[in-house]
Amino acid sequence: MTTTTTAEVSGKTVTLGRAAQQLDLKRGEFDLAVQLGHVRTVREDLGARPRVAQEEIERIRSAEGFPEALRERVRVVGTAEASQLLDVPAHRFTRLARGGHFTPVKCYLNRYRAVVWLYLAEELTDLALRHPELLTDRQLPKDTLVRLGAGEDRRPRNWRGRRAAMLLQQTDDPWERAAGIASALDAAHLAEVVTDPYERTYLSRLRPDTARVGPDSPAAREIIERLQLAQDPDEVLWYRMDLAQHLSIARSARPAPRPEWERPAIGTAATATAIARPAHVPAPASSPGPTEPKPSQLRPRDPKGRELEPVGVERVEPRAGHGRLRRGLARLRRPRTTARSSSTAP
Repeated sequence: MTTTTTAEVSGKTVTLGRAAQQLDLKRGEFDLAVQLGHVRTVREDLGARPRVAQEEIERIRSAEGFPEALRERVRVVGTAEASQLLDVPAHRFTRLARGGHFTPVKCYLNRYRAVVWLYLAEELTDLALRHPELLTDRQLPKDTLVRLGAGEDRRPRNWRGRRAAMLLQQTDDPWERAAGIASALDAAHLAEVVTDPYERTYLSRLRPDTARVGPDSPAAREIIERLQLAQDPDEVLWYRMDLAQHLSIARSARPAPRPEWERPAIGTAATATAIARPAHVPAPASSPGPTEPKPSQLRPRDPKGRELEPVGVERVEPRAGHGRLRRGLARLRRPRTTARSSSTAP
């Protein structure tokens, strides 16, 4: 699937559901055909829903063998049907798949919430023709036996790798491609690779939807979301390096959206400071740290610059002739000492 711009979209387009009906495909088959690149879709802009051009539908319908040939290209089989298709015991096919020889294209959860892997029937038959020894030799390859002996199961890892490749194929936008790779990393690894919070927010906004599996429930979505995350250290390292590369390409194409005052400035250092700070935030003082105000700066002053007394405090100036009265009042306020108290004192 290729994302196109408004200028590239021309002619009549239909919704994905309508396109599936015109191509005689079930919705699951149609989604897989889009993911595999058998059906091209277009979009008017980055936030719009994908659609299918009518000329693309006519191109597919005019192909030889339609619709059986298209249905066969998206036919998926489970372990039981795959073993019958390859004429091998089911346990041998499972061991080959766990060893990494067959890559799942889809999965779903059964009623016990166990992951059931599905494979493209066309790929299985092609692999059997190219490597018949995998099906006929009595002994499995040595590297496969080593993985199985260590308890490895390559099916989730191979499915994640295939999903990442399909996500990259579905868009030409560099930030969407980076978001597809980022969806395989947990929050901790993502924060280490993408240190800019605005870039992480943008990647999260463009993050592809969780793979749809049945039944659709919170528990099922949690299992699938966990399944989409890289597990092994070397796998995590691969996605980290791939994300760093795609992120570099995306940054060169356009910056991630961010607030006005956080955008990088172009020009002098003073211009950079003005753009990096909101208008309502004053510029910092030239001194390296805060300074304590002088006590005189804290007192209110009148328009002529004279200090004013605090409100509510009356200043009384002493008057002449009142000293004798104040001394008399002071003697009256002194506590009286009785004779009994003086006699009992030690």
